[in-house]
Amino acid sequence: MIIAFDFDGTLVDSYSCIEEAFHRALERTYPWLPGKKYLAKLLTKLELQFERPKFGKHGRRIKPPMKIFQGKFAKAWFEERAKLTKPLDGAREVLEKLKEEGHIVISFSAEDFIPGIKEYRLKMSGFYDLFDDVIIFGRDITICEAFNIVREKYGNDTFVWVDDKPWRFIGRGDENTEYVWMYFPYTARFVSEDILGQIRHLHVIYDLWSLLDVVKNLKHE
Repeated sequence: MIIAFDFDGTLVDSYSCIEEAFHRALERTYPWLPGKKYLAKLLTKLELQFERPKFGKHGRRIKPPMKIFQGKFAKAWFEERAKLTKPLDGAREVLEKLKEEGHIVISFSAEDFIPGIKEYRLKMSGFYDLFDDVIIFGRDITICEAFNIVREKYGNDTFVWVDDKPWRFIGRGDENTEYVWMYFPYTARFVSEDILGQIRHLHVIYDLWSLLDVVKNLKHE
């Protein structure tokens, strides 16, 4: 099987540290600025709004939501966020187990508005070298184009797509795609029954260890 993992909220908790990362980035970039703790809280509220479902054309590419998420300050924020990010329970062990079983394990996630930052964060997390491939969509390619790249490189074997944002699944993939929603509190608040009802072959897990059971069951179908 081809097993593709999102990063934020799927393999790591990079959400609970957002506010602290903003505060550290403000300290680094604007040390003279007053009220940095208040501003960090405000920026956190803004950033979390960008995690909401975004629907529309499948050809849509990701763009920076505001100028503050670009440039020197944004780079400092992503770097501090990478330092504070923590792996979810079992993340490394599950990746290693799947590779031992002979599955193709890839990183399949969105760009972070700044070229190269997602690769940087993957490397900082210690997961980068565990993947057979790293495919990043958003700036140069859409999710659909990224999916087509996977098919061209690895064929039509069962594609198990693991993500904490199930709205990404809607209208994407093919008849050999199995969709796994990794429940993560920060993004689960935006998930509705309407969203889930549009996804066929949906599996819901609340921890990464449960993915091993999903894969095992799919092998016996």
